[in-house]
Amino acid sequence: MRRIPSGSTLLVRGARQLLTLRGRGGPRRGAAMRELGVIPDGAVLIQDGIIVSLGPSRRVENLAIARRATEIDAAGRVVAPGFVDSHTHLICGPPRLADYEMRLAGRSYQQIAEAGGGIMASVRAVREMPIRRLTMQAQMTLNSCILHGTTTLEAKSGYGLDETGERKALRAVQALNGKPLDIIPTYLGAHAVPPEYAGRADEYIEWMCSYLMPKIRRRRLARFADVHYERGAFTLEQARRYLAAARDLGFLLKIHASQFAHSGAVRLAVEMGAVSADHLEYSDEEDGRLLAASDTIATLLPGAVFHLGLDRYAPARALIEAGAAVALATDFNPGTCPSCNMQMILSLACAQMRMTPAEAFTAATINGAHALRCADYVGSIETGKQADLVMFDVPDYREIPYHFGVNLVAMTMKNGKILYRKEDMAWDED
Repeated sequence: MRRIPSGSTLLVRGARQLLTLRGRGGPRRGAAMRELGVIPDGAVLIQDGIIVSLGPSRRVENLAIARRATEIDAAGRVVAPGFVDSHTHLICGPPRLADYEMRLAGRSYQQIAEAGGGIMASVRAVREMPIRRLTMQAQMTLNSCILHGTTTLEAKSGYGLDETGERKALRAVQALNGKPLDIIPTYLGAHAVPPEYAGRADEYIEWMCSYLMPKIRRRRLARFADVHYERGAFTLEQARRYLAAARDLGFLLKIHASQFAHSGAVRLAVEMGAVSADHLEYSDEEDGRLLAASDTIATLLPGAVFHLGLDRYAPARALIEAGAAVALATDFNPGTCPSCNMQMILSLACAQMRMTPAEAFTAATINGAHALRCADYVGSIETGKQADLVMFDVPDYREIPYHFGVNLVAMTMKNGKILYRKEDMAWDED
């Protein structure tokens, strides 16, 4: 790869399809989710990591500034915004292989948790691991994100559940942010009741609300606060108390909602003004109407359903047709989705939830950016935004979900800097 100097002007030209996702200010809903703003034979002009022009290659390459640019030839391939993965558990400890084997033997998610696995297995691991090891492990995951086209992601805490563990996780996120990906931190202290508070969930909620969350907020360790509102986790009133305290402290809100049963979590999310309600496998028609009439984004996580071997996916078609704003994310974590490949998430969204390829791309880019409140600088290819681009080794974007489980990324660019280019990989031809 030719070395591109810092602060240089770049011209990405010759894209068979340039998916811009440009358009109106808010998240896409309904028919607008199928509008990708495709420019045939498209080009993007970048200066100091920021997009300064885009359009047909013939027009953009004739601009005076483009004539001095370093050229990157897309050679008839698809160029799109980098994926925005708006729900991950990046700081999570080692794989839960014992859980995996128990699941293959027929144990349910709840049975595995009762046997000492599940979230608590990761809590034990994260509490024991020094921050350096946690950070190194997370960096390996981020490297995989780059290879698969993700340029912005959210990262939750929630596997510490005490002050030391939660702050350690959020400090690890802080250390990794911008090196090179944008990482949006979320405090998920209300992931589960820790062992030292067994049988005293109300006390744990009160401790977080009155002590730990204010401390995290003062130190700016998290932008969002999230709660796991599910049977075996927290009750409606506990979740409401936690979210209200978080909102009063200035956190933006998220909620793990209706993953294993319909619980009224969507109504709570809308009531509290949550930015997103995530999972929604057991959401119903009323939930769709509530989301359509609100600013809360429905973030769907089909990778978790797939890995758990379940057959109930979130009703994406019904949610889209109701008018809800739908996003897609991986839910990367060691228990229910040990994959950070957003291309596979698009494949599952299309094959299992009957989203169109265009809807899936919208959900994985601009709507994901809205679910993280960062759509003003990422999620689409528009002038003034960061040059976060992915080039795919196909001529038509519909091939990306079609070829499930295959990495089709030819190049990943963040802030105008090439982080990965497939052609630079060395192959042993002997």
